[in-house]
Amino acid sequence: MRLTRLLRFRNAFFCLVLTATAQADWAIVSNESEPGRSGVVHRHVVLENSASSERVAADLAIFSTKSCTLRVLQNESGTDSLAEMMRGEKCLAGVNGGYFNEKFTPIGLRMANGQMIVPLQRARLITGVLLASPRGVQILRSREFSRRAGVTAAIQCGPFLVDRSQPIGGLNDSRPARRTFAATTTGNRALAGVCSDVLLAELSRILAIGSLEKTAAHFQFRSRNPCAILWRLCQSSLRRYSERSRGIPLRYL
Repeated sequence: MRLTRLLRFRNAFFCLVLTATAQADWAIVSNESEPGRSGVVHRHVVLENSASSERVAADLAIFSTKSCTLRVLQNESGTDSLAEMMRGEKCLAGVNGGYFNEKFTPIGLRMANGQMIVPLQRARLITGVLLASPRGVQILRSREFSRRAGVTAAIQCGPFLVDRSQPIGGLNDSRPARRTFAATTTGNRALAGVCSDVLLAELSRILAIGSLEKTAAHFQFRSRNPCAILWRLCQSSLRRYSERSRGIPLRYL
């Protein structure tokens, strides 16, 4: 699994993507769900573009933020595989992720176990932050991020893909690639997902369906290089919060 973007739904979860049709003639071909441990659900979705017959497959790990959380794990040597990292940390699901320069140095904010690894950076593309804190899993604009919020894990990401249920214009439409995405909802649910090769602009149109609200952002990594930062969905028996959602609309990363 190698890919990342972020979402926030108002009422339903990623099942909103499972409406009969999507933008730009995208339609759901199949939708299969499989329950896993600790309430994590694996969902496999296949979409087809009726105009071009192009197909895109997405695999999602959907979970409750009351019983699970996100962690950032560092693969500093770049030698461990995703499966090895997951077994060692007893994780339920995971994806590779991160922006890196040619020397394999992380670009943009990185926090793991509450410790700052790389500070927040101002850049045109990495305009969002995916984070975990005592309030659950959130997606914020970079300018909204604050370390005083008790953040335990965070990674900077972008660009945003959807705004007010509309796909963002000007996104890349010439280089298909595998993508990774994540999402949060107002109902204490979140997901991490990956999809097959697709244009970034097309992914934006696929995600901007149904009643998806407000903002979506894309987090891209270099799939041909080993990634030093690994998102892991790990069971957390201590994270059980009674605070109710404040109705923040869904965002995509």
